[in-house]
Amino acid sequence: MSAAREPVDVLIRRVDPEVPIPSYGHPGDAGVDLVTTEAAELAPGERMVLPTGIAIALPDGYAAFVHPRSGLAARCGVSMVNTPGTVDAGYRGEIKVIVVNLDPRESVRFERFDRIAQLVVQQVEKVRFHEVAELPGSARAAGGFGSTGGHAAVAGPAARTTGSTIGKGYASVAADREGQ
Repeated sequence: MSAAREPVDVLIRRVDPEVPIPSYGHPGDAGVDLVTTEAAELAPGERMVLPTGIAIALPDGYAAFVHPRSGLAARCGVSMVNTPGTVDAGYRGEIKVIVVNLDPRESVRFERFDRIAQLVVQQVEKVRFHEVAELPGSARAAGGFGSTGGHAAVAGPAARTTGSTIGKGYASVAADREGQ
């Protein structure tokens, strides 16, 4: 078992003085919760930029990635348009989240300080590109976009089963707000 690494020090500025400092929900979580500082309602198919009330200064060699929250996706159909959103080490502005309501029927309402996304800080590598006429071979080659299968839609209509539906809960962030 490897020893746990020391946390990375990140400077933070509250753009909204009442916003809570992002924190981990559980030990071992990869991301800290981000909240919105504004109440908002998204109609089906609507997208909106929501402020988080914080700005950060990452050390060189790091980036932060804004990911959707799985609870919001499962319960409300809320995702992010640019997922993950990238916060570069040199960016000092307020972190904002571009959310989208993918539910075809229900609107979604956010209240001030509802959790809307999670922020994962990672070390990133700088690269040097070397142009070549041909790339070396690999087992995968140019296969992509589902070329390895694993989903009924990839296998074609004959392989699909019918009658299976995924239950739709409700378009409310209240349960997510309570950490359920």
